[in-house]
Amino acid sequence: MSLSIEQIMLTSPVVPVIVIDDISDAVPLAKTLVDAGLKVLEVTLRTECGLAAISQIKEQVPQAIIGAGTVVTSDDVKDAVSAGAEFLVSPGATPLLLDQALKSGVPILPGVATPGEAMAALEVGLQHMKFFPAEAAGGVPMLKSIAGPLPAIKFCPTGGINIDNAHQYLDLDNVLCVGGTWMLDKQAIADKEWDKIGELASQASVL
Repeated sequence: MSLSIEQIMLTSPVVPVIVIDDISDAVPLAKTLVDAGLKVLEVTLRTECGLAAISQIKEQVPQAIIGAGTVVTSDDVKDAVSAGAEFLVSPGATPLLLDQALKSGVPILPGVATPGEAMAALEVGLQHMKFFPAEAAGGVPMLKSIAGPLPAIKFCPTGGINIDNAHQYLDLDNVLCVGGTWMLDKQAIADKEWDKIGELASQASVL
C-alpha cells in the first residue's frame, strides 16, 4: 500500500538529500541511513547513476522509503516512477511538471519559495511542499509569515539546514520534516566510512 506524502514526511524528522556519484555506494549508504533511523531517502537525479541508485535501493533496502529529488521535467517524472520512486521532490514547480506528477499518482513535494508559488500548488490540490532554498528564501521568519494566510500548507524546508538550525524549523507548526545533507560527509562516503555516516545520521534521527 502506497503512503501519502504526509505519512512519508512524518516518518523521519530529517530527509537526507543524497547525491550518488558512485553506484556502488547507493545500497550501503541507504542501509546505513535506515539503520540509523532515517528511513525516508531522497536520491537526486543530479548524477548519471541517480535512477539506477533508486532502483537498487528500492530492491535491496526494503525498509527505506525512496524518493527522487531534482525532478524538473516531465521526463524526470516518468523516469523516476519507472525506477521505483515512492515520492518525487522538485526544486521548483511549473504547471506542466505538476500536471505530470499528479497524473503519475506518485506523491510530489513541489519546491516553492514564495506565497505565490505556494498558492499555485494549492490551486491544483497540493498542500505539502518543499520550501527551497530555505535559508536563502527567508528561513524560519518566512515560514512563520506564510503560516498565517496559508495555514493548510505543510512544509519540508531544504537548503542551508544543518544540525544547529534544524530544530528551529522542526519547532514550527507548518513544518513536518526538513531536508539536509550534513549527515552525508563526502569524504566519509568516498572512504566508505559507513560508521561515521551512521553516527551523523543517528544524531539527525532524534531531532
